[in-house]
Amino acid sequence: MITNPKNQTLYNKLVRDYIPEIIESSGKTYTHHIADEAEYQSALLTKLREEADEFISTPSVEELADILEVIDAIKQYYHYEDAVINAVKTDKAIERGGFAKRIILETVKKAEY
Repeated sequence: MITNPKNQTLYNKLVRDYIPEIIESSGKTYTHHIADEAEYQSALLTKLREEADEFISTPSVEELADILEVIDAIKQYYHYEDAVINAVKTDKAIERGGFAKRIILETVKKAEY
């Protein structure tokens, strides 16, 4: 976010669908464009990082909901189905476990033969 001398704030980022209407209803003006496929893909991944950073900075249910909203958009973009994602998640949990035990791996020493 950058404010320039024309009293404009530059965002250049993916925003939720109703943000333009919200801005307009507040009496402000804005410019925008619709992302092409490559820009949208990149913007989704950037948005995921942004939302994750916000959650790390200030953990809250609202920030977690934002992450999930971006993940839903990513699933839709890549045509990933919940059933497939959940199956992979379950397989990984069975093979490698989850994170409930709070294990922090410190080092691994190579086997000596």
